[in-house]
Amino acid sequence: MGRALELIAGQVVAPGTTFTQLAMNAGNSLTVRNAPLDSKILMLQAWADNQTIGNLRIRSPKLHDNVQGIRLCVLSSDVKPLFPWGVPQKLIAQDTLIVELTGSAVAGDIEAAGMLVYYENLPGTEARLTTLEDVMRRGVNLLTVENTIATGTAGGWSGEETIAAEFDLLKANTDYALMGYLVSAECNAVRWRGADIGNLGVGGPGDEAGRDYTANWFMDLARSFNLPLIPVFNSANKGGILIDAHQDENGTDVLVSSLLVEIGPGTVAAR
Repeated sequence: MGRALELIAGQVVAPGTTFTQLAMNAGNSLTVRNAPLDSKILMLQAWADNQTIGNLRIRSPKLHDNVQGIRLCVLSSDVKPLFPWGVPQKLIAQDTLIVELTGSAVAGDIEAAGMLVYYENLPGTEARLTTLEDVMRRGVNLLTVENTIATGTAGGWSGEETIAAEFDLLKANTDYALMGYLVSAECNAVRWRGADIGNLGVGGPGDEAGRDYTANWFMDLARSFNLPLIPVFNSANKGGILIDAHQDENGTDVLVSSLLVEIGPGTVAAR
């Protein structure tokens, strides 16, 4: 079974009080990936990074309704998860979601949103995802790795560098579980990619004031949904473990601290 976890994000420029459809970041799409119809596809969380108060709306004829759908109030500079923990939205393979934002109506202002989607069985993808119980049983050491993500001013994913670009601290041929993260500055989202997780990006909100939950991000996801949602990387692939961020037009650089747990020998991540 090819489990997968994917962070998708998009943005709009200077939306006013009228809902405006997201333009998705490169490599991301609002069309749900093609998976077996009898397998679970779950939107676990959603959030937005607005520069003034607004609304995030997620809808589709295949969700509850196609008029308002999931309509969520977004506060200014408050990049918090908006779904109730442990209660996902079920998605249908190949359905195309409509995701919209209202916002500042200020020329040049980028408002953005992110969503985290879990696939129980995505053919062709073999992400290494494990459970909290596995990490607690096999964990050896806590490790933090810092990366300064030099974001651009055009929005979208930017500032990509490898996890070992600034601090090459990972032990050779060793597995590490990504439990959570910390950021130094607000941004819509931070993302990790690599072959270990099926080359799909995983991540969460870039909330510098939300350290109480970003430090436990993947751990709390796994606990809340009772699913293997903690990404596992092997240090042999460190040159291909990539980190980037989705920032607004201000282009503020983001210091990302990846909170990792070294996993002892013999661990096999749940799939």
